[in-house]
Amino acid sequence: MLDHLKTPLAKALVALAIAGAGVLSASAPATAHHAFAAEFDADQPIEIKGVVTKFKLVNPHSWLYLDVKAADGTVTNWGVEFSAPNALAQRGLSKADVKPGDEIQIKGYRSKNGGPFGYSVFATLSDGRVIQTGGAQDAPSAAAAAPVQR
Repeated sequence: MLDHLKTPLAKALVALAIAGAGVLSASAPATAHHAFAAEFDADQPIEIKGVVTKFKLVNPHSWLYLDVKAADGTVTNWGVEFSAPNALAQRGLSKADVKPGDEIQIKGYRSKNGGPFGYSVFATLSDGRVIQTGGAQDAPSAAAAAPVQR
């Protein structure tokens, strides 16, 4: 009854279909791994301003570290995730644009772990330029983000 599935062509098509399904399923976790929602909280917008301590242009995500002074005078070093170096370059941002000692303002979202980490959607550089630094497809817009810390 299933003799038509025993032909070489049928066997090759079945093998191709199985291989294709394997490739598709293997790529799904990679997309989920880099999702905004896995690490950051869309309900916790942040707007922070501080002095750059380190800027790491690395794949798959770049990181900016800055010292943020609270109202009581305490200083906390924050780390915020940026897009990949190539995406940042396409938007006009290079390593030369952000140096230790520069003052920078970040608008984005806080990490789910509650620590001083976040996802930067926009950065206002010391020269006044505003650069889109985030680009995750599932990230909310920073346009509506209300300031919660200075």
